[in-house]
Amino acid sequence: MKLKTILLLLSVSLSTLAFSQETKMTGPPAGKAIVGDTYGSPVPASAESKAISVEKLGKKLKKDNKKVENVAIKGKVTDVCDKKGCWLTIQTEDNSQFFVKMKDYGFFVPTALKGKNVVLEGTAERKVISVDEQKHYAEDAKKPQSEIDAITQPKEEIRFVANGIKVVK
Repeated sequence: MKLKTILLLLSVSLSTLAFSQETKMTGPPAGKAIVGDTYGSPVPASAESKAISVEKLGKKLKKDNKKVENVAIKGKVTDVCDKKGCWLTIQTEDNSQFFVKMKDYGFFVPTALKGKNVVLEGTAERKVISVDEQKHYAEDAKKPQSEIDAITQPKEEIRFVANGIKVVK
């Protein structure tokens, strides 16, 4: 009986410690985002050669009923959430941009990822984004209030949920 009580207390203590460590995060993780760094799940080397453009992704999304799983995209990071590193935006060869979230909020990226080329692997879909959600991310990105106030309509866009992100040349 004592052993069960001790194990229960130990497990509660460890859970509390893990939770307190998680909630202490005050910003994005540190890191220089150098070539070869990976965030989230490992990105296989084959993903870089199989990465497609956003234009091709858009065509696939129309063809495959608005959702494509296990797809790789290559592009340049144009913005990273300054609060936690929990989202980023990507610009591709055809100058398209799209929004990326991390799968299950399970990993974060450093702000040093801005300006770096990456390969993302995950799921893409076309979604209608509410006015409130657009404003929330505009505030996270520290956009001017006039730009935030100008958001008055939902919009459809490509959203990507990354399983893994790898910094490439």
